[in-house]
Amino acid sequence: MHIINQLLLIVGSLGLFVYGMRVMSEGIQKAAGHRMKSILNFMTVNRLAALFTGFAVTVLVQSSSATTVMMISFVNAGLLNLAQAIGVVLGANIGTTVTGWVVAVLGFKVQVTALAIPAIAIGFPLFFFKVFRYKNLGQTFIGFGLLFLGLGFLKDSVPDIEGQSQFLSFLANFDGTSLFSMLIYVLAGIIITALVQSSSASMAIFLTMAFAGWIEFPAAAALVLGENIGTTVTAYLASIGANISARRTSIAHILFNSFGTLWAIVLFRPFLLFIDFIVPGDVSVAANIPIHLAMFHTLFNVTNALIFLPFVSHFANLVKRILPGEEPLADINTKYEFRYISSSLQDTPELYLLKARDETTRMAKIVADMFNRYAHIYEHTDRDIDKEVVELKKVEDYSDQMQFELTRFLSDIVGDSMTDVSLDNVNALLRIVNELESVADSTFSLVLLTERKYNKEMLLQEEAHNQIIEYNRQVLEFITFVKDKLDRHISDDELEEAEKFEYQINETRNALKAAAEKRIKEGSDVGSELCLIDYLKHLEHIGDYIINVAQALEFMH
Repeated sequence: MHIINQLLLIVGSLGLFVYGMRVMSEGIQKAAGHRMKSILNFMTVNRLAALFTGFAVTVLVQSSSATTVMMISFVNAGLLNLAQAIGVVLGANIGTTVTGWVVAVLGFKVQVTALAIPAIAIGFPLFFFKVFRYKNLGQTFIGFGLLFLGLGFLKDSVPDIEGQSQFLSFLANFDGTSLFSMLIYVLAGIIITALVQSSSASMAIFLTMAFAGWIEFPAAAALVLGENIGTTVTAYLASIGANISARRTSIAHILFNSFGTLWAIVLFRPFLLFIDFIVPGDVSVAANIPIHLAMFHTLFNVTNALIFLPFVSHFANLVKRILPGEEPLADINTKYEFRYISSSLQDTPELYLLKARDETTRMAKIVADMFNRYAHIYEHTDRDIDKEVVELKKVEDYSDQMQFELTRFLSDIVGDSMTDVSLDNVNALLRIVNELESVADSTFSLVLLTERKYNKEMLLQEEAHNQIIEYNRQVLEFITFVKDKLDRHISDDELEEAEKFEYQINETRNALKAAAEKRIKEGSDVGSELCLIDYLKHLEHIGDYIINVAQALEFMH
């Protein structure tokens, strides 16, 4: 019974630590606000920028697993190529060492309650401020306090090893100094990190074990090497079912961390001696091990990144040889699925908005191409119109599926961890997706109208026919104008230009409709003129939908 109680104390303490880390991460992300997007945009500049981005994002989200999973999702969406993603992963491995330093320096050198309780005391009143900046700062302080409370409980829940002569003799057989015992600890590090799915949490466990005197420095260092491989499991699981580029990213992560562990095993003893040389304090004293271990963790990952960074492109080519093949192009004949890859412990929904924006832009391109095909059909009725109707019906169905999937995704990711800016982006994207689907519906109505006109041999007067051709071009120009601005906030001047487009479309509709009604009174064919009026109605509706898209872009950041 005592063992079960002890185990529950350890697991509960670890849970409080991880929860505190998550609360702190959400507070930091919300406090960072629009800077997060700027950091993510920076990663495409060059490999050094990608490295820095991986470091910065991991410090903000407090999880290298979450950063890597996010990169896999971006590669899956086509926002990043493999080489860029590898650079970010290198930086993520360095970024995750920051938490280890915080825990090692503050968690074991300072009385935990002296940090945790005051942090919560500061954060608690700030959390109830209506000003988001203070509220987010308050959440960060509360998360920081919970993190250290969890660490304090974890330290207290680990049983005192003194007097446990049998257990001490058992650990002496696996002290990390021999190759066999080192490999045992590496394997243990892999398993523990894979189970808790957080390198920061597993690092806290290893630091606590070392501080409590359970393991010596070599054994703790071997556990850290295993942790670097274990943290790749989460990303690998996330890549299952994703496209080939995303799977390559997860394999690159595994290979990179495994190769790093391999050279560290070969140079294990001189590496430990070097750490002991540069870090003050006798490493044989358990209380000094956390600082040595934090330095080992950082220096290992920095060295590993410096070794591989110049060869990122070559490494990417190696991964492509290991996993050959090309990603098939999107096919509207297949059912649309929007894959959302997420990390289980440290979700970063507002960062995944980039993927949703990319898919919305893709939807706009599909809808614009659909309208362009309709306009071509109208001008060239000698084409196999029935076949075109079948093909464009598939496009219209595909746009319906995109609307459903994207709307579901955007609704799912709304949560407390989102900033007010990101919530504005979600609302704008929801409106844009619905308006684009309406454009697709109206376009298909125009296609059916053209098919009926052709099959019933309705002949518009030549002047009216040419006016519809010109009206089609006017609407297509408006669609293209707004489509090209979907990846950013629309300026006031651009919105004013969009409103002029919509005004001209309305004026053209009014003029052409008045002309059609006049021709009816003068004895023109009623069926043909009513068909023309239907064209005008659907085209004007498309203009309304597109101006709604432009107005939604005004709220995008």
